[in-house]
Amino acid sequence: MLADDLRCMGYIALKDLKAYYFKPPNISWGILLPFAFVLAFAIRNPDNWHELLPGLLGLSLLFGTSSMEATVIVFERRTGALERLLLAPVRLPALLFGKLLGGAAFGLAVTTAVLVIGLAVLGGGHVQWFWLVLTLLVSALAFAALGGFVSVAVKEIFEAQTLANFIRFPMMFLGGVFVPVTTLPPILQVLARLLPLTYTVEALHICLYGGTLNQVVLDLVVLAAYAIVLFILAVHTLARRLA
Repeated sequence: MLADDLRCMGYIALKDLKAYYFKPPNISWGILLPFAFVLAFAIRNPDNWHELLPGLLGLSLLFGTSSMEATVIVFERRTGALERLLLAPVRLPALLFGKLLGGAAFGLAVTTAVLVIGLAVLGGGHVQWFWLVLTLLVSALAFAALGGFVSVAVKEIFEAQTLANFIRFPMMFLGGVFVPVTTLPPILQVLARLLPLTYTVEALHICLYGGTLNQVVLDLVVLAAYAIVLFILAVHTLARRLA
């Protein structure tokens, strides 16, 4: 049973990557949109432009991972494709995790391109590569789980996009992408600590520019908890909708 689940997860992820993700509009959206936001802020406040790389990577990972993830499941539920997948020897959690793997892989691919460009243009300090890669991996799973939960929580594609943006845009402005969380008013700092992007940007900043690695471990634990909780919620919600 486990071998069947693992094989099906791989095939589902590959199918989604070919059918939905690796298309020119999705690639350009995942790369250009974060650059556009960061460039706008850099023009507004050019003194701190060199510290924007962690936020740029966080945004690329968030939008690259969750944009299509938030609509793929809705689309396949409406067309009946999701029910046909369930005819295979695969359990619902494995099917959903395969969906999340596709979104996470696409987000990581886009973010890797942004990382290469960002390091070449913005530069970095003493990069902690092991922790950087681990942060990107765990964050990708957390954001994919977020997109998956949004996708199973609604019935229409436009509802999924609206709900996803309702969640992502506050994260973008409160998650430390443009200004450090510590400079926000106290009430906004509390809200920021409820958002997974905050922990991604914080961990990426330490990985790129140095800092206490214990904080990175704590950030990764929080992100992993987000991924697990959101995945469990997505599985239960999808099971209820398919019942």
